[in-house]
Amino acid sequence: MIIGRSAKRLAVATGVWLGTAVAGQASDEDRGEKLFSQCKNCHEVGEGARNKVGPHLDGIMGRVAGTIEGFKYSKAMRAAGEGGLVWSPETLAEYLEKPRGFIKGNRMSYRGMNDAADRTALVSWLAKASASAPGEDITPEIASLDSPATSFADIVLAMEGDPDYGEYLAGECVTCHQSSGHADGIPSIVGLPRDYFIRALFEYKTNVRSNEVMKLRVNNLVNDEIAALAAYFSQLEPQ
Repeated sequence: MIIGRSAKRLAVATGVWLGTAVAGQASDEDRGEKLFSQCKNCHEVGEGARNKVGPHLDGIMGRVAGTIEGFKYSKAMRAAGEGGLVWSPETLAEYLEKPRGFIKGNRMSYRGMNDAADRTALVSWLAKASASAPGEDITPEIASLDSPATSFADIVLAMEGDPDYGEYLAGECVTCHQSSGHADGIPSIVGLPRDYFIRALFEYKTNVRSNEVMKLRVNNLVNDEIAALAAYFSQLEPQ
């Protein structure tokens, strides 16, 4: 009977430990996924992920920095890749602590994640989430296909914008967005994919996006002006 009771106690204790371990693992994964909400405005991850303000993150582990074809990286990020930087859990965690300190001159506007446990949880989740086939090097559709923003944007997407006219109009944009492509708390629009640029502006116009300053800026822009700005900024190379 004593042996039976001991075995029963051990089984119960083991079950509690395993349950706690599984719950802890699930908790860490949930934590990592929640932390990624800070990254979603600029990056996509998962099968079919596409470039946005930042490059997609599918297949990031083992990727040489600054090498997704079609995405316009800063000179600093390209130089880091040419210098041998490869993304791994260790290098990514170090980068996320202070992006501008790790690669000086890169365009990422995120200031950093101080908590080491948070970085570990995020990188661990990202390693699993990004392990699908590499994403497509094309611009994402931002809104649903039947949204007003998409319907209006499609009209401008069919237009050929005049980059010279866009340069003339860009003065108001670069009062906030740095013309060098650097980001200092405000996302860069230099080298931003044309399709993404156009759809984003129409999302501000139709209240899909809620930034009040941007709403005021884009409210009076007509279609040929939006097309021209998109043509101008998309052709620029970030410094």
